[in-house]
Amino acid sequence: MTLLHAQARLRDAATGELLGGAELAGRVSEAAKELADLPSGVLFLRVGLDLTSVLRYLGAFEAGRAVALLDPAQDREVLDGLVSRFRPAAVLGVDDEPAPGYTQDWVREDVDGVAPHPDLAVMLPTSGSTGNPKFVRLSRSAILANADAIAEVLGIDENEVAPTSLPLHYSYGMSVLNSHLRKGATVLLEGSGVVARPFWDAVTQYGVTSLAGVPYHYEMLRRLRFDPAKYPTLRTLTQAGGKLRTDLVSEFNDKMRAVGGQMFVMYGQTEAAPRMATVPADRLAEKIGSAGPALPGGAFAIRDEDGNEITEPGVAGEVVYRGPNVMMGYAESEAELALGDETGGVLVTGDLGYLDSDGFLYITGRLKRIGKVFGNRVNLDDLEQIVKGFGAAAAVPAGDKVVVFLDRAEKDTCKQAAKLLSETLHLHVTGFDVRPAEGFPQLPSGKIDYRSLEAQV
Repeated sequence: MTLLHAQARLRDAATGELLGGAELAGRVSEAAKELADLPSGVLFLRVGLDLTSVLRYLGAFEAGRAVALLDPAQDREVLDGLVSRFRPAAVLGVDDEPAPGYTQDWVREDVDGVAPHPDLAVMLPTSGSTGNPKFVRLSRSAILANADAIAEVLGIDENEVAPTSLPLHYSYGMSVLNSHLRKGATVLLEGSGVVARPFWDAVTQYGVTSLAGVPYHYEMLRRLRFDPAKYPTLRTLTQAGGKLRTDLVSEFNDKMRAVGGQMFVMYGQTEAAPRMATVPADRLAEKIGSAGPALPGGAFAIRDEDGNEITEPGVAGEVVYRGPNVMMGYAESEAELALGDETGGVLVTGDLGYLDSDGFLYITGRLKRIGKVFGNRVNLDDLEQIVKGFGAAAAVPAGDKVVVFLDRAEKDTCKQAAKLLSETLHLHVTGFDVRPAEGFPQLPSGKIDYRSLEAQV
């Protein structure tokens, strides 16, 4: 089982270099041989949007070496903590002074280490570049099952050209890479970012056909007055990584349809390698706000507070997913690398939602995204939706009230938003501290960094 189709290609936008066919397979095999000779244990890879990083990732997969994908900008203190807890066989892509017990090339001096379970292929952190993350353990079969399912629903084939618009240590970015290489498409390695001019120059130069983004990207593209007519080869947009405002879904869907293109809205979690649902492009306008039906091979269920399944359409509860792409479990230390499958293909998502009569999932919030206003529990995601008419919002708990940040809002607008929250939830207006913000802090994935916002209140 391999990620690399015989026709798959990697294009480096910085140099124009194109690797494909036997040449690409040979480079991956060389990387695999080098990694196979390292001591026992998981590999740590600081994975950037560059050819060397991708070849190492593919080489680890081919060699059967479990690899943890890390943010290249991760704090050294966090890296040292992870190295201490997991004792990786080697840390790849680091130029800093090595940690104690490692050679100058960051290879562990002690040859004895915990051998990862043979099914374990990829580990991804549960948080961004801060904190003390644990890892999601993904099997080889889960990675391949999700890549194949995504390729099926998006119609990915050898004619597609997908840019690296997302970090590869982020599950969505990894998924774009996997699904395209698996089907013989071209992946364009471009690291300047969706809002940068060089990115769009590369879109034109190399005939990019699709673009993957999180809600933040679409907010930015709207401000930049994105016009797909300027990019004749770009005919597919995909969105995941959080709920995109329905007005933006409609706007971008209309833009793409006007030029004969399509847009797909998706839902996933890192624990599902990572995607679980996709709204078919031809039903997006009809199902605005939905995350779609489960991917081929997967299924959703909704359960109540007592764990009983809710079968009536439209009744909300906790979302549970079953499928071949569900993680093996978590790992917080080296010993857990040897564990087998602990989930049985079942993922309790922690999301709240419901299924309609067609089996389309609608996410309504997070169980853990809860705040209190004068002792009353409020769903923070709901608050963001209530004030969405005033612009992009981010809500965080603050003791017995909540703080809602409104992007680039005037003071009068903040007062209006607080009044709306008060009237909608029938709670005193002083429980809602609505503040203007000049953009929101972002995790490397492009999601809002709520932890940083909480530190500001």
